[in-house]
Amino acid sequence: MNAPLSASSRRRRPLRRSQLSDEVAGHLRAAIMSGTLRPGTFIRLDETAAKLGVSITPVREALLKLRGEGMVQLEPHRGHVVLPLTRQDIEDIFWLQATIARQLAVTATDRITETEIVELERITDLLASAVSAGDAQAIATLEFSFHRVFNQASGRIKLAWFLLNAARYMPAQMYAADPQWGAAAVDNHHELIAALRRRDAAAVVQHTVWQFTDAARRLTDALDRTGIFNS
Repeated sequence: MNAPLSASSRRRRPLRRSQLSDEVAGHLRAAIMSGTLRPGTFIRLDETAAKLGVSITPVREALLKLRGEGMVQLEPHRGHVVLPLTRQDIEDIFWLQATIARQLAVTATDRITETEIVELERITDLLASAVSAGDAQAIATLEFSFHRVFNQASGRIKLAWFLLNAARYMPAQMYAADPQWGAAAVDNHHELIAALRRRDAAAVVQHTVWQFTDAARRLTDALDRTGIFNS
């Protein structure tokens, strides 16, 4: 999941231009996926650069990445425009993630160590506290950490990398700001950990796949309420 670009994150470390363009792309991708940037909206280079506190160059490079992903289109003499987002797009994105995650879950059930399970429990406890406090930034960070530990426990690093790239399309901050999603995620993590301790691969897969079907449903419902599918 991608967190929006923030001024504080840029102050913490110097970024190479390629890293900066990736962060700008992540910010714009999340805005498109969450409906903040609606289909038909033109993304202005200068306005976007000023808003994010960067130069025009990484914004231009970010838009080139998004063109390759079919999220924006360049219209001559007018600029980059956000392309329509459909229900099928949401279904496809989350189907891909669930399909990869299913494979990782099966292998992780056999390979995960007690140390890694304890780490998942620790992260889940921190996540529960962040949900109670309504700390969206901490929620997004901890959720990412949970899945990183779980996926790496499979030992299938290349496959985990593909899932990480597919997960770029999940608007992390939208979920993190939803207290109902947060509570459901904590409950699911507890059930997933219990299944891992039992080495119950079927249950681990069930709880893993649920995370993606639930996320797809919540995103589709949220976008439907904005009327974005009718634009």
